[in-house]
Amino acid sequence: MIKGISLLKNSEYRRKILDSLSEANYLTPSEIAEKTEIRLNHISNFLKDLKDYNLVICLNDEEKRGRLYQITKLGKKVVEEYGKN
Repeated sequence: MIKGISLLKNSEYRRKILDSLSEANYLTPSEIAEKTEIRLNHISNFLKDLKDYNLVICLNDEEKRGRLYQITKLGKKVVEEYGKN
């Protein structure tokens, strides 16, 4: 939990990505880029970081295109806790 909060404090982009995922069941990287106004190549890098910290999961990791990402329970808790600060 603390590592997740620290990750968000260090990057406004990561927070925006988690916020957008918390508002939807799942999104593609392109949809996240559109919602957050962050360039797609940055989205991919930040999704990898968030995935490494178990804050998001890829529902269809085997796909090359059209990957769907979803926030995890831990990710929701981190967003909620971060919002209290």
